[in-house]
Amino acid sequence: MAIATKDIQQTSRAYQTSQHGDEVRELTGSEIICEVLLREGVDLMYGYPGGAIMPFYDAITSYPALHHVLVRHEQAAAHAADGYSRATGKVGVCVATSGPGATNLVTGLATAFMDSVPLLAITGQVARNFIGRDAFQETDILGVTQPITKHNFLIRNVEELASTLHEAFCVARSGRPGPVLIDVPKDVQFARTAYRASEHQTSSEYLDALAAQTEAPSEFILGRAAELIAQAKRPVIMAGHGVILSNAYAELKAFAEKASVPVITTLLGLSSFSDSHPLHIGMPGMHGPAHTNHAIGAADLIIGVGLRFDDRVTGDVSKFAPHAQLIHIDVDASEMHKVKVATVPIVADARVALAALTETIEAGDHREWLQEIRSWEQASEERGKQVQRNDDLPDPISILHAIHEITDGEAIVISDVGQHQMWTARFYQWTRENSHITSGGLGTMGFALPAAMGVKMGVPTAPVWAVAGDGGIQMNIQELATLQQEGIAVKVAIMNNGYLGMVRQWQQFFHSRNYSETPMTGPDHVKLADAYGLKGIRVKRREDVEPAIREAMATEGSVVVEFIIEPEANVYPMVAPGKAITEMIEETAQEKTNNDK
Repeated sequence: MAIATKDIQQTSRAYQTSQHGDEVRELTGSEIICEVLLREGVDLMYGYPGGAIMPFYDAITSYPALHHVLVRHEQAAAHAADGYSRATGKVGVCVATSGPGATNLVTGLATAFMDSVPLLAITGQVARNFIGRDAFQETDILGVTQPITKHNFLIRNVEELASTLHEAFCVARSGRPGPVLIDVPKDVQFARTAYRASEHQTSSEYLDALAAQTEAPSEFILGRAAELIAQAKRPVIMAGHGVILSNAYAELKAFAEKASVPVITTLLGLSSFSDSHPLHIGMPGMHGPAHTNHAIGAADLIIGVGLRFDDRVTGDVSKFAPHAQLIHIDVDASEMHKVKVATVPIVADARVALAALTETIEAGDHREWLQEIRSWEQASEERGKQVQRNDDLPDPISILHAIHEITDGEAIVISDVGQHQMWTARFYQWTRENSHITSGGLGTMGFALPAAMGVKMGVPTAPVWAVAGDGGIQMNIQELATLQQEGIAVKVAIMNNGYLGMVRQWQQFFHSRNYSETPMTGPDHVKLADAYGLKGIRVKRREDVEPAIREAMATEGSVVVEFIIEPEANVYPMVAPGKAITEMIEETAQEKTNNDK
């Protein structure tokens, strides 16, 4: 199972015992929503009120255990719930009214769907007698969100509301997690019915019973996988987001160490296996380091755990790992053979499968293979030392190293989408479990700031940094007001190069430097932070990077730190679209000279 249930169960039972026992009560639909949320262990939600969801907002004032955060835009509600879910493993909850309120959730739901994040979106709908009549603020939100949710529901009578809500939590949390939407007409929120808690099974109770019946992969499948591992001379493990979702950190480490196999972590798999571990060799794909991509190209066995072989990982699929057989572990059977045919498909939870496989295999020894990979890594580092760099401006690597050093590696870092996202993935040292959070599959600009709010509220004791570009930060910058109102301490690092940086980089390489609509201006971020009642810091010199980060950490509440970086800095290596991941554009001294012209 992807998510632990003990805390949720304890909260649910404590609520029933302390509040109403198991008595039958007549409640409104809105009150039933609150009751179910509490029984499911929810204590935090993000939303924005409006006409069709107003009865629910009237009800929550009688449920002080439900902390509602008023965001400034519904998209931010979905991203905040997403960040909260990724950081805690619980179901994030967001709320919106009908029509534009509901449609503003769409990008956030699609982001969660692509990255397998369990969310519950509760939307108000016009009264049942107005549905289908183009009423004010009516939208067919079920039709809109069907492709980007695991499931969605329209509540047609108040009697089905409680059971459907519990079912929604089950769907969101079970198997491959994902977002679920429940659309509740306004008159259903007002309607009354008898409610008794014990008549409705919680998702924890259901999933616990289901987990008790879960079996490990068959002995035949495990034996076949063990044979391939024993025969391999150049194996690699590729660990994805499924390792984090299934809380399989210890199992992955035990398996890798016993098999003596190098570990690659995908963008969403970063922080599932410590960067400081001797077996870790980096991130793969379009912006992965050269030695990592060469290792995939030379491998004779890929052991993929909880990943879907995204096109940014594989490049030209026909040239991806051309000499390798594949053991693919994933809880979702539909991922098997979708991109790369698996020699041994293992449809199972990553934690269960890795534990069983570790018991089955013999201890391995692939030190020579690892040393070969390290020699490639050293050669890349030597080439990088030959490049002359601007030592005056802050550079992304120095910023990320300083954040790691000053927080002792304990920060949870939420990156937006663009060049800074790749720099963060590559050069931050991921040593804390589940410390890297970003929008991977959808690549949603504007994700970082609201998601960081959800992360900080979910893990209040951790230092939380949102890393964004000057483009993406403006897409949900209004949430600085929410941070200030809620007193949430998120530190925001803006890498400002005056461009939509990643698009500009593609224009440089593939469109003859035709920088069409990528140069951009923005606000004075220091003044803007002050306008929101927050501290703002601007850094223009590399020597000031560390003092600024220390000042931000020492300042109570949220802080915005703007770093003025080199305008045409590029992310290297880079794999051109349609190329094999071993065909990389790497920075050289000549390339640097060309970039500076």
